[in-house]
Amino acid sequence: MRAVAYSRTGDPDVLTLIDKPVSEPGPGEVRVRIHRAGVNPTDWKSRRGAGGSREVTPAQVPGQDGAGVVDAVGPGVDVTLTGLRVWVWESAYQRVEGTAQELAVVPAHQVVPLPDAASFDLGASLGIPFLTAHRCLTVAEDGPHRLGPGALAGRTVLVSGGAGAVGNAAIQLARWSDAVVITTVSSPQKAQLAAAAGADHVINYKQQDVIAEVKKIAPHGVSSIVEVAPAANAGIDTAVIAKNGAVALYADDGGQQLTLPIRDLMVPNARWQFVLVYTAPRQAKARAVEDVAAAVLQGAARVGLEAGLPLHHYRLEEAGEAHHAVEGSAVGKVLIDVTD
Repeated sequence: MRAVAYSRTGDPDVLTLIDKPVSEPGPGEVRVRIHRAGVNPTDWKSRRGAGGSREVTPAQVPGQDGAGVVDAVGPGVDVTLTGLRVWVWESAYQRVEGTAQELAVVPAHQVVPLPDAASFDLGASLGIPFLTAHRCLTVAEDGPHRLGPGALAGRTVLVSGGAGAVGNAAIQLARWSDAVVITTVSSPQKAQLAAAAGADHVINYKQQDVIAEVKKIAPHGVSSIVEVAPAANAGIDTAVIAKNGAVALYADDGGQQLTLPIRDLMVPNARWQFVLVYTAPRQAKARAVEDVAAAVLQGAARVGLEAGLPLHHYRLEEAGEAHHAVEGSAVGKVLIDVTD
């Protein structure tokens, strides 16, 4: 079968299209015929590695997220899963079997039924971005652990970078949960995308005073902040966080060193929560998977330009170009079309 793999870390050109033997699913595993594979920032960061080029043995198939059809099941797995449309999450974390291949073997608990009305494009776009967004929206001390209609009613959420994949997912999940959603963007084009995702208020941080605009909307502060650039936005976040509010930071855009004013954050009992979905608590991820699946069933999770998330398609043999696009901060979701 066709697969993309790398046996050395480095630039996108280390990704090679290979003919790989088909693996059989073991106990507790399923094999999925992948139609779409999603590309996330962690995919290219893992491929690039740390500290320069090094050998990767065995060769790594990249891709945490994907969507397709269960092709076979291993011992102990319900055989009725065979033929089921599914979305896949966290396939390649501490495993060599990513989704950038025609047939991927995945732990059974990491495949989720995909309704017939939902496209493979949507399925491959869920995984890491939506699970990350769910975690960011459920870490406040007095906030809900689950999302869904009414869960965030009466709360105001600030999403930093609403045109990004996680930002888009956070807007959609927060609106589904009945929050008032404010988001920041850097251009009128991105403002249109954030509005299409469902944001109630969009602030262009290059043209407007974010603190002043947020306080007009939420005089008592925002309950939750989904933060992509904590080093750059620490002052804003401190100024607008509500009592017992939480800042969930899931990326280090704009710098890796974070300085916080202790007294200003101590008074409101503010929480700063670092978020990496791969190492998040098992129970939190299980809740996130269930809630995201429910959002899909209810039509609350969408992709495409009309949902504020443009799709960029690449063929399997163009996986290097797909990685390059994500590494270059392409606006929207990058997908690899593994099977037509």
